[in-house]
Amino acid sequence: MRVLIIGSGGREHALAWKIKQSPKVEHIYVAPGSDGLRELAEPVAVDGNSMEALADWAEQQRIDLTIVGPEMYLALGITDLFAKRGLPVFGPSKGAAQLEASKVRAKEVMAKYQIPTAGFQVFTDPQAALSYVRSQTGPLVVKADGLAAGKGVTVADNPAEAEKAIKDLMVEKIYGDAGKQVVIEETLYGEEVSLLAVTDGTTILPLLPAQDHKRAFAGDQGPNTGGMGAYAPASLLTPELLTEVRQTILEPTIEGMAKEGHPYSGLLYVGLMITDDGPKVVEFNVRFGDPEAQVILPLLENDLLDICLAVIERRLDQVELKWKEASAACVVLASAGYPGSYEVGQRITGLSEAAKIQDLLVFHAGTKKEKDCWQTAGGRVLNLVGIGRDLPQALAKAYQGAEIIDFPGCQYRKDIGWRELNRQ
Repeated sequence: MRVLIIGSGGREHALAWKIKQSPKVEHIYVAPGSDGLRELAEPVAVDGNSMEALADWAEQQRIDLTIVGPEMYLALGITDLFAKRGLPVFGPSKGAAQLEASKVRAKEVMAKYQIPTAGFQVFTDPQAALSYVRSQTGPLVVKADGLAAGKGVTVADNPAEAEKAIKDLMVEKIYGDAGKQVVIEETLYGEEVSLLAVTDGTTILPLLPAQDHKRAFAGDQGPNTGGMGAYAPASLLTPELLTEVRQTILEPTIEGMAKEGHPYSGLLYVGLMITDDGPKVVEFNVRFGDPEAQVILPLLENDLLDICLAVIERRLDQVELKWKEASAACVVLASAGYPGSYEVGQRITGLSEAAKIQDLLVFHAGTKKEKDCWQTAGGRVLNLVGIGRDLPQALAKAYQGAEIIDFPGCQYRKDIGWRELNRQ
């Protein structure tokens, strides 16, 4: 089979690495791809911003399966376009992808189908939003309605911080049209966990629960990022809680989207807060999490290609997921200044030495190769994934890699998995 993966980051590197293991795969292409992905997949010289051009190319190359990484393509309707052309694609339709593309839409669906989440208000007028936060006393969460690369959320400890977030989003428009509407939520208290599930619209198969580390610095301090590390499995989501999540969140969401006229097929990522009142939805994403995919996929024993095809062909009920008895931990090496401004072109050393470490995977998130020299080319540069019989062993492998690989300004969190370790 000929497979196309859309994207260029660490998540797509992990997807290509996993798909490459399938005996059914003849060739993997990646659009737009990166130098870091070149060993596994052939970059596609197509305008990645043109979905029509991608569809034309996929038709010409007789692509048997397309897997979409970034949410933007799904929100713009790439699945609908490919499906009309008869091109098999793994990912939800444009209508279903609004669960991530619009925070307002997601909240409306949760309210309509009684899916547990934080109380909220929606605002289109900045003055009305400012008046509302000034009338509140406790912490609030301010979210841009649209896509903002995982950075459009502010957890405001006081009204002043909430006011600044509103002004940034709605007046200064730091994320463009994504901030035309905002959702202001009550703050949920508890511990977060990520649950990804594959579904064909009828059958729902949860993957291993994982925990992301959104804040830039140790101790969950600093600004939100796209993710500074993750581990799986997360024991926080017990079998009993998983059953509750399935009954109160996963099933009502999938059934609700069908009733809304947008049947959901693909991967649904549920960001959960485990509160004293039970699991509640923090957010929905409509694609593999990054960096959650990097720790979940290495533990999956099934052929990922088979799972994707079963979803597309509506026969997921014939699949039984199998997992390794192991743990995986990801440490993200980031550029100095990330998630704010940062420099690129910094020389990376130690990659060849790290490649010799057993049970260490290195996924490229933001790199480029100039002649024989690897350089930084993004905020999140590398994902170091350690595999071990338990979390401490997996973390030891990841941090062993972090001690060897270096570049000027390299920063990473040294406390990945700290909550899980405290539970052990």
